[in-house]
Amino acid sequence: MVISAALGFAAGIGITLLLQRRRHVLASKRKPKERSIVLNAPQLLAWIDAATQGWMILAPDHSIAYINDRAERLLRIPSNRLVRGMKLRDVLDIPVLEELIFSTPYQLRSQRCEWDQQGTPLEAVVLPGSDECWLVLIQSRQSLEAQQQQQERWVSDVAHELKTPLTALMLVSDRLELAVKEHDAALVQRLQKELRRLQLLVEDLLELSRLENSLPHDDSEHVPLTLEDLVDSAWGSISPIAEERRVTLQLDRSESGPLNGDQLRLHRAVLNLLDNALRYSPDESSIEVSVRQSGGWWLLSIRDHGPGLSEADLTRMFQRFYRGDPSRTRSNRSGSGLGLAIVQQIAVNHGGRTEARNHPAGGACMDLLLPREPLQ
Repeated sequence: MVISAALGFAAGIGITLLLQRRRHVLASKRKPKERSIVLNAPQLLAWIDAATQGWMILAPDHSIAYINDRAERLLRIPSNRLVRGMKLRDVLDIPVLEELIFSTPYQLRSQRCEWDQQGTPLEAVVLPGSDECWLVLIQSRQSLEAQQQQQERWVSDVAHELKTPLTALMLVSDRLELAVKEHDAALVQRLQKELRRLQLLVEDLLELSRLENSLPHDDSEHVPLTLEDLVDSAWGSISPIAEERRVTLQLDRSESGPLNGDQLRLHRAVLNLLDNALRYSPDESSIEVSVRQSGGWWLLSIRDHGPGLSEADLTRMFQRFYRGDPSRTRSNRSGSGLGLAIVQQIAVNHGGRTEARNHPAGGACMDLLLPREPLQ
């Protein structure tokens, strides 16, 4: 009995080992062969050249063994100056960076320093490498917000510079209209139309730049007003165009919407919304406007009876220069593509927001929400 039991136990172990070995063999056959990747120097240098961060590799004698384009731009090194092989101190006078490079081997870890390079705040991280080499990573300390402000100032400067030549071109086109022959009159009219469009674009760019650079919730220009009066005033500006197409305004006057705000800019916001509704309204239709309370907000809703908004419109219509499907517009007038972006920024500066939706009964509906009480 004991012998048979031992034989059975041994057989069981043998079978188990055989099964485990078989599973191991099968698994090894199914497992893909590992592929070793060897990175060559040209590939690594190509990646470094394309990096958005500045890279500089220093040799043991502190000469520049390699530097990418981004580092040269950040360090204000002229592109036509060949600095590879030159000592760092002969190329740049940055004492804090030199001191960091000398101390890094003794610290045995990466070191960081900051300095201003001709008005641009920079930072560098120095990493020690083998054979007493160093890798210096350089990047700007300028925040994304500061970069955005710089870009907005650039747009504003460009728009200012465009105003003068555009005004001169309009004067020339007016003189041409009187001097050209009849068969050339259409060309001059086309020129005048495009110049007016460019003037509108420049004016809207300047206005948007002013709005983005003004402090949010700045109430220095705020006065008591009502949304109802703003609608009446804005509609008066575009009523001649609306009358030509027999489009009427239906304003629900059950609530007037009293608040404190910048009258000129809120008038611009309401005017842009009404003008947008008029562009997409069919002839002999109406634009429905209502003012009502919604929690701590005044909600101004403007509805047209046009074809409504596409999915792209709903997600992008308040972006700069976005234009919806031109086949849906019912007007030949062309805007700058900045009207709704201006509305949105005016709302934000008043502590409010804008929304767009399709009305359940058809047409598009634009909502302007403004706080009922001024923000403290």
